[in-house]
Amino acid sequence: MPNTAQLLEDSLLVIWNNRNADQRLEAMKRVYAPDIHFYESNSGKAIIGHQAINELITKLQAEWPIEFQFELNKPSQVNHSIQMISWNLGPQGVQPVATGMDVAVIENDQIKSLYLFLDATE
Repeated sequence: MPNTAQLLEDSLLVIWNNRNADQRLEAMKRVYAPDIHFYESNSGKAIIGHQAINELITKLQAEWPIEFQFELNKPSQVNHSIQMISWNLGPQGVQPVATGMDVAVIENDQIKSLYLFLDATE
């Protein structure tokens, strides 16, 4: 078992940072299970599948300035089939506009479910 959360790092840095929808879908085939469930909040329903997540990313990226990128703010962690990553969102080198953490459940070497924990703003 690897000691880094590589799948989750790829989810954040390769998929969520990519502004090309076709390239994202190709990366999703490797990183995400076909029926992945993504939970944005405790009160929201799951966003299910590659296409639905890809559409969400496209919508969110349209609202962000082009220089916004996710970056890790500390090393990723893994504990058996659970991976965790902490991140910043915003232009590199300045105060992030958002911070948070993603937690993923891994099954058959792919992310089966993904949970977003957005840090509260001050």
